[in-house]
Amino acid sequence: MSFFALGVNHQTASVELREKIAFNPEKLSALLAQQNSTADLNDMVVVSTCNRTEVYAMSENADMVLNWLAQANHLDVKQLSNHVYRYENAQAVTHLIRVSSGLDSLMLGEPQILGQVKTALTLAKEAETVSPNLNRIFEYAFYAAKRVRSETAVGSHAVSMGYSVAQLALQVFSKPEQLTVLIVAAGEMNSLVAKHLAEMGVGKVIICNRTRSRAEVLAQEIAHRVEVEIIEFDDLANNLHRADVISSCTGSLHQVIYFKDVKVALKKRRYKQMLLVDLAVPRDIEAKVETLDGVYLYGVDDLQSVIDENLAQRRQAAVEAEVMVNQLATELVTQQKVNLAGPTIHAYREQGEYLRQEELALALAQLQKGESAEQVLQELSYRLTNKLLHPTSIALRHAATAEDPSYFEMLEQDLTEVAQKRRKPKK
Repeated sequence: MSFFALGVNHQTASVELREKIAFNPEKLSALLAQQNSTADLNDMVVVSTCNRTEVYAMSENADMVLNWLAQANHLDVKQLSNHVYRYENAQAVTHLIRVSSGLDSLMLGEPQILGQVKTALTLAKEAETVSPNLNRIFEYAFYAAKRVRSETAVGSHAVSMGYSVAQLALQVFSKPEQLTVLIVAAGEMNSLVAKHLAEMGVGKVIICNRTRSRAEVLAQEIAHRVEVEIIEFDDLANNLHRADVISSCTGSLHQVIYFKDVKVALKKRRYKQMLLVDLAVPRDIEAKVETLDGVYLYGVDDLQSVIDENLAQRRQAAVEAEVMVNQLATELVTQQKVNLAGPTIHAYREQGEYLRQEELALALAQLQKGESAEQVLQELSYRLTNKLLHPTSIALRHAATAEDPSYFEMLEQDLTEVAQKRRKPKK
């Protein structure tokens, strides 16, 4: 059984393809619950964000994981395979740590991804598709990610999707204090957008969310900095004209802001320019909106140019972080190998103890018969040594004939070191 990481992200797939294989929590929970009863693939965690959909699984082969990802989204597996990356065992562990640390994100070092991966693990646990072994890998990845972020500067110099939207608004509009911002959906990503814009000093923030209680939580978090208003989701279209900046990230499977509504809003605004940012995958805003004069429409991919201006220092820190990730991944893989060897070592020690007891019983019987104690001890040491060294001798012969000579060299080095330590005089 191997550990696989398989998926697509902003580097390997277009936003159109990422939309097709994105999972919302409800769909994913149902699929995982169904998968729990399948013997072929029932040990898995699925991470699905705006910029990636990945499956981490303990499986017999990667094709099994790829087939599941394609079937779950009604896609042709051959077409999907052209955009999928896959990693196995040590490489998969390294990839998971890189993802959790923000080193594989559209925005280098973004902090949100760690929480998203944790949420994915929780969702899989609730569906009972996480074995203790897979859980240990994820928990170690979280530990490693925290170390990377605390011991390197890869998480410094605030760069996030929210920060990027705020920077973009500053580029489009010269006076932030005169801006009205409409936040469509008060999830984690858009909450960051609202907080950054509030700190930037915008005039007003309007929050539109399906659940009013969540909107009220966000309102309380930013009310000390900016005037806040909450509107019902059904009133979204009628309030578009009030906003200079609109940031939408609903997680809906369908668009929520349409061309015709933005066109009406523009007319009400007397064609005063608008900035619309679509952070959702699938997209919230009808793509045709960008054809309207006076409207700036940015998607998650478009924000890359804004983000690049803030990444110079993080890229420098990323070099150090990558080295640390590789070291931490190696530590986990090494520990896993040691754990796998545990039963073998235990069995070998039990066998040694059995041989010791056997030879001791024979020696005691000989002594009771009156045989020479010196002779009995000589024979005991000879027989016990031969029996204990027999498995090691066989292992050395197999290693010497193996295709990879490093096996023999490693055993030879270990035995030589042990011998040298025993030869050193005791102080």
